[in-house]
Amino acid sequence: MAELCPLAEELSCSICLEPFKGPVTTPCGHNFCGACLDETWAVQGAPYLCPQCRTGFAARPQLRKNTVLCAVVEQFLQAEQARPALAADDWTPPTRAAAPSAAGQVACDHCLQATAVKTCLVCMASFCQEHLRPHLDSPAFQDHPLQPPVRDLMRRKCARHNRLRDFFCPQHSECICHVCVVDHKTCSPAPLNEASTDLENKLRQKLTVMYGQINGASRALEDVRARQQEVQDAAHRKLDQLRQEYLEMKALIDASEASTTRKIKEEEKRVTSKFDNIYQIILKKRSEIQTLKEEVELALTKGDEFEFLEKATKLQGITTKPVFVPKVELNHELIKEIYQGTSDLKNELKRCLRQPQDKKPEELTIPGDAGGPCAPHTQKKPVKKVVKEEKKPRKPGSALLNKPVTFGSSEHLVNPKLTVQEGAAKAPPVPPTSASLNAKVLENFLTKSRPELLEYVVKVVLDYNTAHSKVALSENYTVASVADASLNYRPHPQRFTYCSQVLGLHCYKKGIHYWEVELQKNNFCGVGICYGSMERQGPESRLGRNNASWCVEWFNTKISAWHNNVEKTLPSTKATRVGVLLNCDHGFVLFFAAADKVHLLYKYKVDFTEAVYPAFWLFSTGATLSICSSK
Repeated sequence: MAELCPLAEELSCSICLEPFKGPVTTPCGHNFCGACLDETWAVQGAPYLCPQCRTGFAARPQLRKNTVLCAVVEQFLQAEQARPALAADDWTPPTRAAAPSAAGQVACDHCLQATAVKTCLVCMASFCQEHLRPHLDSPAFQDHPLQPPVRDLMRRKCARHNRLRDFFCPQHSECICHVCVVDHKTCSPAPLNEASTDLENKLRQKLTVMYGQINGASRALEDVRARQQEVQDAAHRKLDQLRQEYLEMKALIDASEASTTRKIKEEEKRVTSKFDNIYQIILKKRSEIQTLKEEVELALTKGDEFEFLEKATKLQGITTKPVFVPKVELNHELIKEIYQGTSDLKNELKRCLRQPQDKKPEELTIPGDAGGPCAPHTQKKPVKKVVKEEKKPRKPGSALLNKPVTFGSSEHLVNPKLTVQEGAAKAPPVPPTSASLNAKVLENFLTKSRPELLEYVVKVVLDYNTAHSKVALSENYTVASVADASLNYRPHPQRFTYCSQVLGLHCYKKGIHYWEVELQKNNFCGVGICYGSMERQGPESRLGRNNASWCVEWFNTKISAWHNNVEKTLPSTKATRVGVLLNCDHGFVLFFAAADKVHLLYKYKVDFTEAVYPAFWLFSTGATLSICSSK
């Protein structure tokens, strides 16, 4: 089934989700069932929109039947019917039960009192042990076949010739006697046992096919929900990126943010609605096949051949079709256009803010921009922070050294000499160098308590598309563990294929971010960060074994820090929770052993050149990493 699924998807109508019937092609190049498209446009009216790409046509196009596609669909359906059903795996259809014995239920036709023990198919009567003796003793009855008592014997007799109906005509779907065979000489009558066996085999094969179709429908339902979740996650990723852009200009463009957010949510709602419709259609189809399957299974339990043939003939004529899921995805061009427009707006705002502005006495300037507009090589813009007069008096010499000034999601330390001087005009001090400023910021974060670090906490969600085939994700993609066997994830270019690793769903390009990870059986696991460009295949894809990743790793009882395949052995710790503090703006990442208090495991100073992702490595079966709640 797997090799035909891609072709089946291409040959199915996205309106009715079934193989094309009388397919037609729109001017924009998409194919639909002729009847489905006619009904859609009849309800829709002008302008006529393509149901797939939403291209509009002022006048209703004149469509013709696509004969080539029609022939391809017909050949595909024939191949689908001819190939064996492989989806049933080890499942086998139920075996039809033997004809039930009616002993103790059929009365003797001679005395009408005793219970019959045998039925004579020549005499067309049932006899008890006493009245059966002539058939057993007299040579005259030697050619009279006997069988266990048959209930309702009159149903087995031919109404026209009063003979036993011991043949079945498949052309007329009826049981006939040997006299009726003359009238059916152009047909192909067969003895009841042969006809019953043949039809039983056909129904068993049909049941196997339907079982595979039900399994396919179940997998399709799961796939629809998974793809729907991916669409929602993709939409949420874009929303997060938009929010990052709006942090620096929120007050000026609230209306723009609301508009663009609404568009993405409407796109998400549109695609989610399509998935809901597809899910309901597939659910209905699966229910119909399930009902038919139960009827076939019930028919196969019928012991009476006549009753079985009556039921089986009706069921054999009912056909079922496999379930196909059409391609439904977000309008990435629309999302890209929205995001690009926002980025252009931010760049234009930066360009305007770089123009020289008159400074007011009550304003503070961020270090590095005190001398006026930015130099050509710098990307920072002058940011002004109004300092309100404090009510409490300060001690002489007190400064703003340890007070962070927040802009967006980054933190800058204010030069202690840049305090407001009432009525005095002093020359601006020389701003500190970037290296010294970053060192002060790093030193400041090394002294922070855990509650202070938690002010920067972010919600980390694991990315299903990057998880190695033996990494199982659970608890809404916040728990990763090593499975005993491969989980058969579908291929993806971002998926790790060599090491059992997984990345976070969201990346970070700027700002300060903190998350904590709980380790279970922490003898073979690692926690770190990496660039999105890190390799996904080969030994160089392991966390810390390349220049695009940084991590702290537990290997049995040994704890090490790894980067660029260089190991730094660390002191042992009993802590089971690891905190990661990523400061993109000032270029460092800190690893803490987190409990009521935190102590530093290791620190890296990095000039990040790409967006950074949370990264996790697990090795041994049973090892588990849990992302701690942001709450």
